Amino acid sequence: MATEVKGILEGKRILVAGVLTEASIAFSVARIAQEQGATVVLSNFGRALSLCQRIAKRLPQEAPVVELDVTNTEHLDTLADRLREHVDGLDGVVHSIGFAPQEAMGDGFPEVAWEHAATAFQVSSWSLASLTQACRPLFGDTASVVGLTFDATVAWPVYGWMGAAKAALESTSRYLARELGPDGVRVNLVAAGPLRTMAMKSIPGSKQFEEAWEGRAPLGWSVTDTEPAGKAVAALLSNWFPATTGEIVHVDGGFHAVGV
Repeated sequence: MATEVKGILEGKRILVAGVLTEASIAFSVARIAQEQGATVVLSNFGRALSLCQRIAKRLPQEAPVVELDVTNTEHLDTLADRLREHVDGLDGVVHSIGFAPQEAMGDGFPEVAWEHAATAFQVSSWSLASLTQACRPLFGDTASVVGLTFDATVAWPVYGWMGAAKAALESTSRYLARELGPDGVRVNLVAAGPLRTMAMKSIPGSKQFEEAWEGRAPLGWSVTDTEPAGKAVAALLSNWFPATTGEIVHVDGGFHAVGV
């Protein structure tokens, strides 16, 4: 008699923060997580909240949506209680949150006012720590936190202070991994190549990234296929990486590993 094959996230309870459209990596993560047996809750806020609620209906099973603005202290303080209305705990958290004002991107890096750079750091970097802390009351003996980055080891054209914020995000993930490891919490990032998400479309001149990847990625690269990144996040959420933390997994067709 055939044995039923269970998904790698069977029984897991996962919050995916930052789902906006079907083109987002976070949507792929939510879909794949459900297909692999997880119970998924989504979050967003403001005008994006209604978009998230609509997109939740396009998943294999409609997912509940909670409001979460990572710059709102009350939202963070009450998050665990509001999540308990849908799940009795959390095994995984996906941080798909990033924002920098237009004034903080493009050329003129040293001329950007602190208020614009500060917004980029608060939303895109500090929020990984604040979101993780807000979810900790729901963690059991183990948990996996996975964030999304864009390789911050080099300076990119037009990325501006968002690039600096991603570097801070990558450092934040390592500090969280160091401090929360004894509590059984793994913290890792997935560095995806350029994808035509809302985030990438908001960057002036982002077409340069696409052209560079097309010519250099050894495995090739599709700017419209979020599945590879989504699968990597799902794998890190699973029990298949039990001793991996503080890591950055590149899902970029190999672009990061080669020169000209």
